[in-house]
Amino acid sequence: MHNAALTAVGLADWRYQRLPVPPQLFDETVRGLPALGFLGANVTIPHKAAALALADDASGAAREIGAANTLTFGADGRIAAENTDGPGLVDLLGEDVRGRRALVLGAGGSARAAVWALTRAGAGDVAVWNRTAERAIELASAFGVRAVDAAEEADVLVNCTSVGLTDADPPNPEIPDSDAGFRDDPDIRLERSATQDCALNHYGLTFDQVGEYAHVVDLVYRPGATPLLAAARAHGARTLDGLSILVAQGALSFELWTGRPAPRAEMERAARSEQPG
Repeated sequence: MHNAALTAVGLADWRYQRLPVPPQLFDETVRGLPALGFLGANVTIPHKAAALALADDASGAAREIGAANTLTFGADGRIAAENTDGPGLVDLLGEDVRGRRALVLGAGGSARAAVWALTRAGAGDVAVWNRTAERAIELASAFGVRAVDAAEEADVLVNCTSVGLTDADPPNPEIPDSDAGFRDDPDIRLERSATQDCALNHYGLTFDQVGEYAHVVDLVYRPGATPLLAAARAHGARTLDGLSILVAQGALSFELWTGRPAPRAEMERAARSEQPG
């Protein structure tokens, strides 16, 4: 995705590369990157809190979310931390959530970014559900939103758990990408509802409950639809997948490092072409 973007804007001598780093070597590795010619880095789980901690400067978003996913190395040796997960989600949500009710599933770093994004985008009410209730309460308290002990009805549903990431919870191939002809046949609906409930149970939802959400966002990115997105599309909901969110946050990182507008269409094409299946 990033290499395609660099080529598209004429920075063919720049390279973006993957660098696996164990937690115990994170600080040492990051501080050594500028000397090797690196201008910045994206940071993934489990390093996002550590990235914020080692930075010399941090954006308001990174401080409020409590994690950084983007580091920029200055010519003066200072390290600046940014969180583009939350702002990237705000960009994609746009006006769709203003004044609306939202439910966030999960209570980790991605959920913190999602709650930050929803409140910034003007959501009228934000609730957090997590299987471990204490974590939901802690997150909700940090942002002044509500913790709930069961999934409740809302206009917008955002999944920030890892459910659907692997084939342990595969999408049902019988669920179409649209709801054409679906609601007119209650027998088919009943059968499909039963087959989906097992996978959706991991989200604390049933197939019919997914139909209560007009807009469903799943931060998981994988080939094909996750069980949640498959069910949402069957009900006719508007959906946003994790790959779109990946591109949105990546585009913001790209602009920080290069000072150039990100070629988002090229980035999305490249990201989706890398997905097998």
